[in-house]
Amino acid sequence: MLEVLIIIIKVVVITLVVFTLPLPLTYMERKVAGHIQVRLGPMRVGPHGLLQPFADMVKLFFKEDVVPAKADVWLFKIAPVVGMIPVFAVFATVPFGDKFTIPFINKEITMYIADMNVGILYVLAIAGLSVYGIILGGWASNSKYAMLGGLRSSAQMISYELALSFSCIGVVMVVNSLSLVDIVKSQAGWHWNVFYQPLGFIIFFIGGLAEINRIPFDLPEDEGTLGAGYHAEYSSMRFAFFMLTEYVAMVSMSVLMVVLYFGGWDGPSFIPIPGIIWFVLKVLFLIYVFMWTRFTYPRYRYDQLMNIGWKILLPLSLVNILITGLAVVKW
Repeated sequence: MLEVLIIIIKVVVITLVVFTLPLPLTYMERKVAGHIQVRLGPMRVGPHGLLQPFADMVKLFFKEDVVPAKADVWLFKIAPVVGMIPVFAVFATVPFGDKFTIPFINKEITMYIADMNVGILYVLAIAGLSVYGIILGGWASNSKYAMLGGLRSSAQMISYELALSFSCIGVVMVVNSLSLVDIVKSQAGWHWNVFYQPLGFIIFFIGGLAEINRIPFDLPEDEGTLGAGYHAEYSSMRFAFFMLTEYVAMVSMSVLMVVLYFGGWDGPSFIPIPGIIWFVLKVLFLIYVFMWTRFTYPRYRYDQLMNIGWKILLPLSLVNILITGLAVVKW
């Protein structure tokens, strides 16, 4: 009974934390954009604009929820939720830190909900389902721009999911386990996979950018040609759900990179701070890199995006598997 209660508490805590993350992240992204573009960013709502995300939330909450004429109403309304649930489910198997003991009851608690022996397969399979929300939202909107955004998203997901998944095979071959907890523990003592799998990490990072539709791969919502693409017809909280999904997906991709390539909660032993702090700092750094990339690089054309996925990343990911296999056999 106690074990079930602990799991329920973990699920509630992780869900609440993940659900509220877009508030500070939208503020952080606007500030990063402002400083990159030599301006101050939000400054008017609260001190240094700290309350701007709350003002945006209130605005979206009270805006009219418009459903386009001749839209498939049921699919139009359910699509944002379909896209949102998989990115939350990814966190079920993510290890955030090492074990700790609760005082007084002397109970040891693990800092993950479940340690699946096929954890990495679960993450890749669940994360890929999020694209169905985008496809359904684009199709149900009765708009050619939204429809094209949904089609672009499905093609982009297929093109980059292969390279991203193949890049993980190198890590699995080195660690000899599919469990995310085992992958983190194998990197203890600064034996981070990014040093042994640099090509795999680069492929995973670029594939991750495309998977979560961030610039320079945000073709599904290309404002220049599609007018916001798959969510062009959405408003109010349903639009907010799509934005929430995008930010949580960015967090989940950063978390996966920390787990697979940057040693999880492993940090330098001469700085005595808890492992969970190291984990959060690494995730924050990678989130900043995602934001920096958005405001630094231009958007690719669609043919360029396809060429990068099929002609560059996919062959490189296969080469990475070959090199890793030879290295594992030799050493």
